[in-house]
Amino acid sequence: MLEYAKTYTVESVTAGHPDKICDQISDAILDACLRQDSQSRVAIESFGAHGLLVIGGEVTTDAKVDVKNIAKDVYKDVGYDDAINIITNVVAQSPDIAQGVDTGGAGDQGIMYGYATDETEEFLPKGVVLAHKLVKGLERLRVSGAVPWLGPDGKSQVTMEGGKTKAILIACQHAEDVSLKEIRQTITDKLIQPFIGDVSHTEILVNPTGKFVRGGFAADTGLTGRKIMVDTYGGLIPHGGGCFSGKDPTKVDRSAAYMARFAAKNIVAAGHAKRCLISVSYAIGRAEPLMVEAINEKGEDLASFVKELFDFRPLAIIERLNLRRPIYRQTASYGHFGREGFPWEEIVLQFPKKRFLRGYI
Repeated sequence: MLEYAKTYTVESVTAGHPDKICDQISDAILDACLRQDSQSRVAIESFGAHGLLVIGGEVTTDAKVDVKNIAKDVYKDVGYDDAINIITNVVAQSPDIAQGVDTGGAGDQGIMYGYATDETEEFLPKGVVLAHKLVKGLERLRVSGAVPWLGPDGKSQVTMEGGKTKAILIACQHAEDVSLKEIRQTITDKLIQPFIGDVSHTEILVNPTGKFVRGGFAADTGLTGRKIMVDTYGGLIPHGGGCFSGKDPTKVDRSAAYMARFAAKNIVAAGHAKRCLISVSYAIGRAEPLMVEAINEKGEDLASFVKELFDFRPLAIIERLNLRRPIYRQTASYGHFGREGFPWEEIVLQFPKKRFLRGYI
């Protein structure tokens, strides 16, 4: 059976969270390369800590990009104005890897998962959707000026029990001169209640330590790829372990996960499953995946059906989803799934239900 626990907890973070700053910097550099050279191969990692930002990685591209200035622009754009020392070490991709990718093979080995559920209009679990909405709402309150004492760093955490919101936790960076009482009242009234409605049976926690003045790299280190559960399905389904940000689409950690989501969402959207989980694995340098598996909420095997309709070879994924475009920085906060405008979220297929039921289950 494909189901998660009756009671579960998921989280999300704002664009100003230190890990998400790093994800956005890595993806902004990727976008800059793709904007000039759509065939760019990019693997960029960023690490930020207390006035220092280190950017390293491997690229194969004809693009000329100013890595330091891109990073400075992202840092300022997410809401920080303190000085930061930037060190870069970006080199050419290993020829040992390139020789496999050149022929259309996968850029690495690995396992990727895609999931969809009919539980919400976003085809994601309700708690995951709510966690993202809360931090996006927190960001809007800050950027709009509606809550002028908010800082860019923040988190949400949502506990669901039997489809209802059992508990909500909000951590938000704030100015020094605002009281905890005002913070809690404002966040409850302007953020939580508009999304939840009746909160009489929901435990609400806001800044439980009592103070959150220092945020971003001033308070904590950040690292590309350290929020993989926030990026995907909240830890409610398996994760292969590979992050997305900073990687061009020849890296199947990213592109195959997008394709698996695309396939799962289309199957659920067409009414052929209430929940669908797809898993795929690769060998470096090889185009054909080693495995493509798919099950529905009853545990029934949909693999033959999925493999007939969806081509999981890396170049086929790139072509079908048109992934050689500079679209990636916008994916790097508030989740890669359940948001309009991304090709892996499009509903494009109509399946003949009778044929599906007779031929593939």
